[in-house]
Order: sequence, then structure tokens, then C-alpha cells
Amino acid sequence: MKKHNFNAGPSILPRVAIENTAKAILDFNGIGLSLLEISHRSKEFQAVMDETVALFKEIMEIPEGYQVLFLGGGASLQFCMIPFNLLGQKAAYLETGVWAKKAIKEAKAFGQVEVVGSSADKNFSYIPRATTIPADADYFHITTNNTIYGTEIHVDYDSPVNLIADMSSDILSRPVDVSKYAMIYGGAQKNLGPAGVTFIIVREDILGKMERHIPTMLDYRTHIKEGSMFNTPPVLPIYTIMETLRWIKSLGGVEKIYEINKRKAKLLYDAIDNSRMFMGTAAEDSRSLMNICFVMKPEFQDKEEAFMEFSKKAGMIGIKGHRSVGGFRASTYNALPEESVQALVDCMKEFEALNA
Repeated sequence: MKKHNFNAGPSILPRVAIENTAKAILDFNGIGLSLLEISHRSKEFQAVMDETVALFKEIMEIPEGYQVLFLGGGASLQFCMIPFNLLGQKAAYLETGVWAKKAIKEAKAFGQVEVVGSSADKNFSYIPRATTIPADADYFHITTNNTIYGTEIHVDYDSPVNLIADMSSDILSRPVDVSKYAMIYGGAQKNLGPAGVTFIIVREDILGKMERHIPTMLDYRTHIKEGSMFNTPPVLPIYTIMETLRWIKSLGGVEKIYEINKRKAKLLYDAIDNSRMFMGTAAEDSRSLMNICFVMKPEFQDKEEAFMEFSKKAGMIGIKGHRSVGGFRASTYNALPEESVQALVDCMKEFEALNA
């Protein structure tokens, strides 16, 4: 039976990226050694790093003056690394979910944090409007997509101060005007590659302004100077990112991916909206294209476990909602084929016909 992978992360990747990574693990570029055992300072791996950075810049249309880094520690390390490098007196944050809250908590250790908008009042089911962003803030931090609650910011904000975005779960899912951001970062394990590497796109002129001592490993300038190789980088995930970026380019780039993502999301949201049994949980104008969250209507809540079993037997993997909110979540990342979304819709309709 075909499996349909809706896992929220680590998540589905392009099959070609997985297959080419597997080949490289056995024999990297015909050199007789595994990708797992070559030196990260070899000319063979330097070529991988160079191509990965170049593809990222090309596909995202990253302007001059920005650097692309690949580091360890996940997006969670960036929650403290960002204020360590950039927060002098005050920073502004938009509170849209669990990951935004964690970023806020870390920033408070370095200076004043002003929350300029929050959707906590309705369990983060919508994207709040940012109230006035203080002009004296060192930066304004947003989380563009919220995997747990299924909400997403669909536009590039015009910010009066440096705009920083955690794009862990929607990077390369839609066109982005990078010039509006001082920094974009995220874990790779949704739309880019396997767990273990973090991407950072940073405008270099925002760095080096803090008087505090920054430990060498936590200073972005260290990694810029050394081309992400101050220490041993996550070699295998970076290789898979390169293969994924090649795949995106072969499809026609982010514009094409965006068209596909909109079709996939519409297909599933329409099925939810027209269902007698299921209902969405995110405000309609805040709905994510990447993580589609839904629940049983009150009169059918006793059917939830039965649907989980029914869908599992039909090949649906990873649709259980986050433990903190329950219900269901279908993660429709870039590599998820449209046929998988159709299969889930068919599964939902069949279960409804049998049980509603």
C-alpha cells in the first residue's frame, strides 16, 4: 500500500533528493568513499557547499550584501543567538504560537522585549495584527508559519526596523522579497532536508554592533568568515539540501512550487469546509498552506480515534494533531504530491459517508 506522508517534521522530502543522498552515502561522486566519511574540507565537499549556497541565492533571489550560513543547533539555538548578536536595548516580537513564545523567552535574557501583537487570547488560531512597532527597537521578530496551530503570515511585512523571520516550516513555499528582511532562518527538516542543519540568511551590515562579548561559536561573523566551516558542518543534511534545491529549480522555482501549494491547500480546505463531520481550527484569513489543522465537529468527536485508525489503514501517515491541541494536522510541504492530498480527501469523504 502506498504511504502518504503528512508528518509535520522531520517530514517528506523529494524522492530524488533521498535517492541521490542514499547513493552518495554509499559512494560519493564515484570517489570510492561515502559522503559520511569524507573530509568537510575536501574539494569534493567544498563543491557541495558552494553549489548549495549558490542555489539558495539564485532560487530565493537573495540580494547582494546577504550571507547564507548552514549551522547546527536548530532554530531553537537561534532564539538566543539572535538577541546575543543583535539585541542592544529593545526588540519587538509578534507572538503567534509556541515557537514564538520560546523565542521571546530567550530574548528577555538580553534586553527589553515588547510583544507588539499576540493571538494567545484565542489559542493562536489567527495571525494578530502588529500594533505600532517601536522605532527604537533593534529588530522585529516574526514566526511566519505556525506548525501546531496551522496559521501563516502570507505577506512580507514593511517594517520600520530590521525584520527577522523564523521560516522553519514555510521556507521556499512561496516567493519572498528577501530585501525586506534583515535575517531569515529556520530548521531544514520541513521543506529543505533532514534534521540536523539550520539555514541562516543574514544581511551582513546588521552585525558587529554589540558591545557585549559574544562567544566565538555564537557570533555570526565567525561563520561568515569561515564559510560555515569554523567547525565541522552537518555534511549529510547540507548535501540533501543541495539535492532538494536542484529539485525545486527543475520544477520551475518557487513560483511554480507556490502554485502547487495553493492547489493542494485549496483541495483540502474545501473538503473540510464542505464536510458535515470535520471543521477547520484556524481563522480563514490566517490559514497555513503548509500545516492544515482540523477537528471533528462537536457531535462527532467520539469518532476521532476511529478516523485515526481508518486513515492509517488507508495509508495516511502523520495526521494526528500536535499533543497540545489534539485533532488532526495534515502537513502539505513542498515535496508532498497532490495525489496524497487527494487520497486524504477521499479517505475523509469515505469515512464520513460510513459514519455521519
